[in-house]
Amino acid sequence: MDLIVGRFEDHRTDDIVMKTIGFIGLGIMGQPMVQNLMNGGFQLIVWNRTASKSEKMAKLGVEIGASPAELARRADVVISCVTDSADVKEVVLGPEGVLSGAYSDLVMIDMSTISPDVTREISAKLGEVGVFMLDAPVSGGQWGAVNGTLSIMVGGPLETFQESEDIFKAMGERIVYCGPAGMGQVTKAVNQIIVAGTMAAVSEGLIFAAKAGADIAAVFEAVSGGAAQSWQLENLGARILKGDFDPGFMVKLQQKDLQIVLDAAQKMQLPLFTTPIINQFYRALELDGGGDSGTQAYIKMLEKMSGVEARIS
Repeated sequence: MDLIVGRFEDHRTDDIVMKTIGFIGLGIMGQPMVQNLMNGGFQLIVWNRTASKSEKMAKLGVEIGASPAELARRADVVISCVTDSADVKEVVLGPEGVLSGAYSDLVMIDMSTISPDVTREISAKLGEVGVFMLDAPVSGGQWGAVNGTLSIMVGGPLETFQESEDIFKAMGERIVYCGPAGMGQVTKAVNQIIVAGTMAAVSEGLIFAAKAGADIAAVFEAVSGGAAQSWQLENLGARILKGDFDPGFMVKLQQKDLQIVLDAAQKMQLPLFTTPIINQFYRALELDGGGDSGTQAYIKMLEKMSGVEARIS
């Protein structure tokens, strides 16, 4: 496990009661993250805006809370993993949100991917009542959530980060402290710029090989071992060649993340060139019905325009 800024010994014993965690958000990422926290010995209380998604957790013996406020009142730590900035504001600051049940020294960890500015706003509101907030977005998709191998990028008070290390270890492998409030989200934005750009390059490379009539399996094997090697190529490129476009991370969620990047860049008056083009390309894919597909479906628009498919027959 890679832990940056602080590697701490685990002092737990059988006589020490593990933290109680209130977990908000039981989607494609949240459910396996809850499972891994359970496997780590934590007591869980969960809540989801769509109540039916709580049923699977209830069958596993997880307690279902009535509201985020109840979770805050009863837990040592509250974790949220929801879709967007507005959703985090709703479950934290809205009626019956975390703030309504918060007490001094409660720890709030938001593992959603949202705007750094919104993160700082929520952190400041919680800080007024003595709550310590960490922004801790993740990378690794559904597979990383299931396998407990997520990369976790953390912003907020350093001491709170250190005290929460055992929680992060239950869900991820690479845990990096990135700085004060909002810097976890800034780091995630960097991650999404690189991920989206790499996915575009993988797609263009594979469609180039297909159009040229190359042995695409041989091409894939050759470039996977060279300087072009990347997680996107080895994992999502391999899925493309099999015709597998099921999501580990959906196009529509990638689009949400890219919009966060573009909004932040505009505020900073920072010119970006590749990311806006990729954003528009994914928009075309969404309009073509591909919003719920995995991000590797980027290649489908290239296939449509080129008249070939990048598949191993």
